[in-house]
Formats: sequence, C-alpha cells, structure tokens
Amino acid sequence: MLIGAIVAFVISIFITPFAIKLLRRWQQPVRNELGLASNEGKQRTPTMGGIVFVCATVIAYAVGHVSLLPLQGRPHLPTVTGLMLLGLLVGGAFIGLLDDILKVVKRHPGGLAGRYKILGQIVVGAGFGAMALYLPSPEGYTVGTGHLSLVRDLPWANITEIGALVVFVLVVMAASNSVNLTDGLDGLAAGSTAIVMAAYVVIAFWQYRHWCAEVPKLGPCYEVRDPLEVALVAGAAAGALVGFLWWNTSPAKIIMGDVGSLGLGCLIAGMAMATRTLLLLPVVCGLFVFVTSSRIIQYVSFKTTGKRVFRMSPIHHHFEMAGWSEVTIVTRFWLLAAISASLAIGVFFAEFLRAAGG
Repeated sequence: MLIGAIVAFVISIFITPFAIKLLRRWQQPVRNELGLASNEGKQRTPTMGGIVFVCATVIAYAVGHVSLLPLQGRPHLPTVTGLMLLGLLVGGAFIGLLDDILKVVKRHPGGLAGRYKILGQIVVGAGFGAMALYLPSPEGYTVGTGHLSLVRDLPWANITEIGALVVFVLVVMAASNSVNLTDGLDGLAAGSTAIVMAAYVVIAFWQYRHWCAEVPKLGPCYEVRDPLEVALVAGAAAGALVGFLWWNTSPAKIIMGDVGSLGLGCLIAGMAMATRTLLLLPVVCGLFVFVTSSRIIQYVSFKTTGKRVFRMSPIHHHFEMAGWSEVTIVTRFWLLAAISASLAIGVFFAEFLRAAGG
C-alpha cells in the first residue's frame, strides 16, 4: 500500500511537467463575464491534466502487486475489487476526456451534451456495479450487497441486488458531478479528493486488520471483499493527487479538466460501495455535498422566486465575489474537507468500539 502511494506520487509529480508541455496547445476555455479573479489567465492554462494522476494510480496499483512477489514468491493477481475501482476511475475519466476533447480540441463550447454524460455515467456505474454485486470471491464475499450500509451492511435495509445496483448508479452520478462542480479553483478539487482518499485508506486498512476472512473469531469483523485492495487503490490515488497538486495549486500550471473530476467522482462512489459505507459517504465527502447543495439551492431559488441566494454558485465563487482570495477559499475549504473526513472516520471507529464493547 505504501509502495503504491509513493510510486503514484513520484509518477505524478515528475510526469506532470511533461504533460504541461504536451497539453499546452489545448488550453482551458473559461468564460469570465463576471470578472472573477480566479479566471484571469486560465485561458492560457493547459487542461486535461487528470490523465496524469489517473495513469499514475493504475500504474501504482500494478507496482503494488509486483512488490508482493518477494513476500509471496508468486504473482498476486488483480482482484475483482481492484478492477472495479480502477474501472470506475478510468471509465469516468473517459467520459470526461470526451467532454474535454470537444471543448478544447474541437472548440465545441458546450462540450459533451448533458444527456450523454448522464448516459455514460449510467453505463459505467451499472457495468461495474454488476461486477461488484454478482462476482463473488472464493470466500463467498462480493464487493457490494443488496443492503444499504452505513459503517457496515444494515440488516434491516434490504433493497435487493437490483435496488442496490440502481442506488449505486445514482451514487456514481452524484459523486462524479459533485467533484466536477467543486473543480472551480486551483487545487480545490484535487486537494479535497486527496483528503477523501486518505480517509478511505484509514477505513479500508482498519477493515483489513479486522477482516472476517482473516480473523473470524477475534471480536467484531467486517464482511467486505479485498479490503487491502481498496486501501491500495485509495493510497495510490491519494499519492497521485498530492503529486499533481504540486503543479495544480494557485497559480495552477495545469488543470485536471473533466477527465480528472469525473474519474475521481466515480472512484469515490466505488470506495463507498467497496467499504460498505454508502450512507456515510455524505459525511466523508461533506465539502462536495456543501458545494453541490449551494448549486441546487441557487437553482431552485432562482427558478421559483427569481432571486439568488448567493452572489454566484457554486459557493466558492460566492466567496470569491465577496472579496476572498482564491488561496484563502481553497485553504479553508480544504480544512472543511478534513474536518468532515475526520468526523466520518470518528463515526466509523466509534461503531467498531460499540460493537467490540457489546
């Protein structure tokens, strides 16, 4: 897991400068009718940088498996869990890549039409959700189940496997669009997602240390599939994002684009499914919920009353128009993301202590 994180960080921090040179011909199209300070100069900033950390995460996952050879003496093959998570990351990134190509290469101002984005998210979510639900491990565990989950499956919340698939598709759509909305200031989405991935490293590694397949008689355990795989992917993604942040913080030398934000959103949804923490996801991703809620509130208010609640939505632009600097907004939002993720870890750990004490 540590090797995967380090490899992803090294790849991301050293390959991104080459990506900046390569992608410089395709620059971020930014409309700035309102004169936002954060948009000044972004017309000349290369986009589609998410390709770097998506590739770094996939490569680091493979290296993490290769690093086990001296310990096991045999290949440690990729699992359904790992393939599902990486498939969600790459699948979401592919949708975003199509959108970015239409915007910056074909100079299509609207990019990929919204209905096609939604269709792509449904296909990616349903395809990998079905893999998670219907391909069991030799121990009999599947990545997902027909129950809603908070910190583990809720026995009384049986929604059937078809219902679970529908819920997962909705979570994929919500998470990917939330990260996409948050990607409006230099480093905001990348830093916030790195914090979320770090939280899932803690959750997944704790599940691995108390995994029913390994310690079925040593107190409360987690009936999940391949938790160390989840921790490996989360650690690799976090490392890749930290490396990318070196170049993405204000003033950004490169922007992740939709290829990055949609891929990360799909991966976050997969993390929630793999760790059986679907209902905990709004707490883990509290900042993304905050940003998305501001957009919904603004839209509903304007459509129903003709009045705006915020000066501009999403809410980071509201604070920008109120006079906050971009760096101040991003730093404070990172703090909110860290507080929310820490609260989620606290809830997760408190439930374990309750179960152990009971």
